[in-house]
Amino acid sequence: MPQRRASGGLDQILLLVGRLNYAWTNTESLLIYLIAGLAKVNKETAIVIFLTLNTTRARMDLVERLAKLPQTPENCRDDILLLLDRLSQQSKLRNKYSHCIYSFDEKGDISHTQQMRIFDGKTSIKYGKVEAVDAPEVTRITQCINDITDINKGIWDVVKRNRFPT
Repeated sequence: MPQRRASGGLDQILLLVGRLNYAWTNTESLLIYLIAGLAKVNKETAIVIFLTLNTTRARMDLVERLAKLPQTPENCRDDILLLLDRLSQQSKLRNKYSHCIYSFDEKGDISHTQQMRIFDGKTSIKYGKVEAVDAPEVTRITQCINDITDINKGIWDVVKRNRFPT
């Protein structure tokens, strides 16, 4: 495969997807501190709970349900639910790029993604929604990374203000 410039094409998309996954994983791990604080357990116990739940959705559902318990102060609950809603919105793009097939153009650059999902109709199936990876999509990925980074800072703020275990 020919050498690629880091400023464009394949390398640009791979770098962005890598940054997206790093931002996501780093932020998802902060749910440990929310679990610890909301469930009133130490960090080690929260880690066991976090790792026992094997999907992001299950982890987020747990934090949401803990936040909704009556003993959670209203301002803390509101902050956490807002952050979880924002994180859930960003998960769509992250999931797209973590669970797709990439199509390449004649230069070897990523041109499209194809989703690895089947949609069942009454008499037929459709699979693999195809979407372009173009300049507006690069902007969307960049904005998603920025939003996840902002959510990360918001979670840390909630953890500190509420003196959750760290």
